[in-house]
Amino acid sequence: MPRLKVVVDTNVVVSAHLSDQGYPSFVIDLCLSSRLQWFVSRAILEEYAEVLRRRRFRIDRKLVDASLRLIRERAKTVKPRRVLTVCSDPDDNKFLECAMEIGADFLVTGNKRHFPVRLGQTRIVSPRELIEVITPELKR
Repeated sequence: MPRLKVVVDTNVVVSAHLSDQGYPSFVIDLCLSSRLQWFVSRAILEEYAEVLRRRRFRIDRKLVDASLRLIRERAKTVKPRRVLTVCSDPDDNKFLECAMEIGADFLVTGNKRHFPVRLGQTRIVSPRELIEVITPELKR
């Protein structure tokens, strides 16, 4: 079975850095271990970098640099061709643009209220919902 294609919102990446326990961390581990196909755009990578480096999160700079390097190595970078204005928070449109470009199975976010329930074939899910959906696939 082909790997599921996912786009991961910044809040999931940050949550995984703030705690190595819980669903966000599990989702990132699955992406980095290539159990899921992680897709990003340049704009998404820039947002990851900017937010992870915010002083209020107090994430060690060396960890941030190493994480960003690993994400660039493991995630596939795409260049979305469509500009969307679907989200209540305009900054979130970049995630849907990336998802639409590659026909993502899931967009994973901790902030579902900013997104539609589905866009094309892409389901918008929380980290917990993703794990609940894919767990049977992981047992194979």
